[in-house]
Amino acid sequence: MSIQLLAGLLLPESLMETRWFAVLSTFVAVNTVLYLTLAIVKILPKAYLSDWIDHRNRRAETRSIYPEAEGPAAGT
Repeated sequence: MSIQLLAGLLLPESLMETRWFAVLSTFVAVNTVLYLTLAIVKILPKAYLSDWIDHRNRRAETRSIYPEAEGPAAGT
């Protein structure tokens, strides 16, 4: 085995200094950050837009078949 392989250098230095290698490494970096962000967002609990918006558009009266907790649900 060569000393370069033991040192962890798998590609020649001249190849790593080319423009296409810089573009490829930038793409890999952006892709990694994107998937890391998606993974973190998936772990966090869902945030609903209605939690952040004022609730002025709620109905003034209930439209339930048991209005104001009367009936079987209230125990009567």
